[in-house]
This record gives sequence, C-alpha cells and structure tokens, in this order.
Amino acid sequence: MSSSTTVLETRALTKEFQGFRAVQGVDLRVTEGSVHALVGPNGAGKTTLFNLLTGFLKPTSGRILLAGRDITGLPPERIAALGVARSFQVTNLFPQLSLVEHVELALQARTDVGRQFWRSDRILSRFRDQAMQLLAEAGLSTLAVRPAASLPYGQKRALEVALALALSPSLLLLDEPTAGMGLEDVARTVELIQQVRTGRTVVMVEHNMNVVGSLADRVTVLQRGAVLVEGGYETIRTDPRVVAAYLGEPNA
Repeated sequence: MSSSTTVLETRALTKEFQGFRAVQGVDLRVTEGSVHALVGPNGAGKTTLFNLLTGFLKPTSGRILLAGRDITGLPPERIAALGVARSFQVTNLFPQLSLVEHVELALQARTDVGRQFWRSDRILSRFRDQAMQLLAEAGLSTLAVRPAASLPYGQKRALEVALALALSPSLLLLDEPTAGMGLEDVARTVELIQQVRTGRTVVMVEHNMNVVGSLADRVTVLQRGAVLVEGGYETIRTDPRVVAAYLGEPNA
C-alpha cells in the first residue's frame, strides 16, 4: 500500500436537505491501496456521503477530488467511467437472469455496445470467459447458470461485488457489504473483500465493527454528518467519543 498517494479527497463537503445538514464540512482523505471504513450510528450521514462521492447526490458546498481531479457534481456515469464502482445497501438484481448473464451485461455496459437497449446471445457470448473469471473471484462460478432469484442473500451480495468489479474499478465503494448476513456469510464476505482489494482502493460503510477491525487500514467515524474522529481501528475503538457515539449503542 502506498503511504502517501491520496486517491480520493473531500474538502469541507456539505449536503443540506431543506435546511437539515446531513453531511457537515467533511474533510476525508483516502490513501491509494487502502481499505478505508466509514462508521457511525444510524443517521450519521454515511450513505449520504457515499451518494455524494459517486454522483447520486450533488453537494451543497465543498469539493470532491479523485486522484487530484475535481469531480464535484459529476453524474454517476461520468464518475464510473473514471474508475469508481459501488455496491448498494439494498440488493437490486434481475430475478430471472442467470449470474453469468448479469456479469456479461455489466461487462457489455462499459463497451461501445453498452448503450444499446437490446442484447443478443452472440454479443454477450464474447464476454463469457471474463464473466466466469469474475464469478470465480467472487466464489460463485459453480452457480453461474442459476437465476439470481434463487440465491440466498449472502450470495446475492457477492454477485453485486462481481458486478462492481466488471467495471474494472480502481476505487471500489461498498455500502454495508455484510448487512443482514449470518456469521458464515460475513466470514465469506470478509475473505472476498480481502481478495478483491488487491490492486485497488476500497471505501466501505460498515456497521459490524469486527468486520471493520478485520479489514480497515483506516477508520473515519461520523456523527451527525461530521467527522468525529479518524485513525487506525485499535485507536478509534477505545476513543471515549467513539464508545459514546457508536460502540456503546445497542447492536453496534
């Protein structure tokens, strides 16, 4: 991991909704090659911050820089084209399409034929080998021809990671990748993130502090839309402000 290169930065980033500040003057620096976790209690502004970083929301004020380039206010497709991919907290898949078809469509989307409103087996077949490689990376290759609707929840989240990786991102943003999972699925997801972090930077929103401790090189704790404290996991987990704001809450 690089010790100095900043791949993602925000400067005094703020988002207001009818006078309510969901994100308040956030200064964030994410180091290239790191896993950077955003944590905090419900309502801390984590998902709003994610939506700002990926263009799904436009900030009220402040700047967002990607590898030194100002991407403030760019739409999601422009940001994605710059090497940023994200998963969502709520799984959103096509129930009847197979896993491999999902990944083939994601691979097609970043080519010249990606904007067409139709697909054919001939077009999609050119992406079959690469799609299978991505499914293997996500631990799903043996399920390639199954419809997405037949997957248990944990494997649906793994498929979403494979779809994000199909965009060949240098920066991967994961919104609560273990939410709603049992212990076995959580362990598999942690292993998957460890694998896919190679050669890329990962920013994740996560409630499970055991997962954060297993994965994160750096942790930013948010409270009421502002940065409360930032540092390594072992530092923040014993900070009295974090204990009061996050770790001390039920189900934290």
